[in-house]
Amino acid sequence: MSGRLRFIIARELFDTFPTAGEDMAAQPSDDASLDFLRALLKSRTPEDAVTFCAYLLPRRVAVWWGHQCLTNLPDILVQQDHALLGTAEDWVREPEEDRRYAALDAGMAAPAKTPGAWIALAAGWSGGSMAPPGSAPVVPPAYLTARAVNAGVLSAIARVALKQRAAVLSACVSMGIQLTEN
Repeated sequence: MSGRLRFIIARELFDTFPTAGEDMAAQPSDDASLDFLRALLKSRTPEDAVTFCAYLLPRRVAVWWGHQCLTNLPDILVQQDHALLGTAEDWVREPEEDRRYAALDAGMAAPAKTPGAWIALAAGWSGGSMAPPGSAPVVPPAYLTARAVNAGVLSAIARVALKQRAAVLSACVSMGIQLTEN
């Protein structure tokens, strides 16, 4: 799955999603988004690169990116994560409402908000309504998918051995950059 950048200039992302400024230590700049992302990866807070990437990618691509980051870390996932990632993958492959609701329901029902639960919720919050079918629609705020992907990826990276975290974080961000360039 390839994607396009949602924002060419980093400041555009912060202007569109003020929540990004709440979620990161980095300050907006007029740098090109990919240059800004690469600089974040080398900064004192490289976790900001994960956050920026979660907001930068289109929602469906961001969910796929989070899914791929987690599936590359099978040793840190529990069985629940694998099942929840499956619901997110189903929606990415066929982004239909019933699959989105299935991911949302599975993520909400998860007894613990593990990395896989966050990715399922990201799929569920990608559009449509958060209310059950037949209820008055409740449109999810536009930032929820990015926040959930960010939570899923960062909580997975936090489970990685300390000496491997920088490499895993870098690999995840590199994968996000590749998704924008393909």
